[in-house]
Amino acid sequence: MKRKILFGFASLMMLALLAGCGKVPQEQIDAARLAIESAKDSEADVYVPAEYTALQNELNSIMTAIETENSKTFKNFKEQTTQLTELSVSADKVKENAAVVKEQSGVEVQGLFTEINNLIAENKDLMTKAPKGKEGAAVLEEIRNEMLVIEGAVAEANTMYAEGKYMAARDKVNAAIENVSAINTELKDAIAKVKR
Repeated sequence: MKRKILFGFASLMMLALLAGCGKVPQEQIDAARLAIESAKDSEADVYVPAEYTALQNELNSIMTAIETENSKTFKNFKEQTTQLTELSVSADKVKENAAVVKEQSGVEVQGLFTEINNLIAENKDLMTKAPKGKEGAAVLEEIRNEMLVIEGAVAEANTMYAEGKYMAARDKVNAAIENVSAINTELKDAIAKVKR
């Protein structure tokens, strides 16, 4: 009789243990999703896209494993629970990495603004020295119009920078630098031809 009671108690404990392992770890799933969402809010998808994509891929992989485990008679989500907890920690790290890269990007963009402003100033100076003959006047007018477009792009980049959109500002300023550098070369070549 005593043996039956002990066996029954042991069976109940095993069932309770299996039932405990058999519940989908919804709390950890929600925490991992929230951590990844928080990383996205900190623009991890913009500043550390590879790391952010890895987080999403890992979550998808874990969710697939959970679905597979959930289809079994005796479910055990211990491994997935651990993975989800680790994923939440990784997401926090990715969020920190994004903040560091964003700060570095901000510093980089400041340097690009200095570069573009120097080039614009130099081009304006070169325009006063450029040949002004019949053809030269038309070319200079064209250059003036291009410079106005470039200055407008730089103003837009400044707005983006002020809004904390450093990557977009960087791309815009880099494109402007490319254009203003081409004009710079054109002006220097024209001035050099006249001097010869």
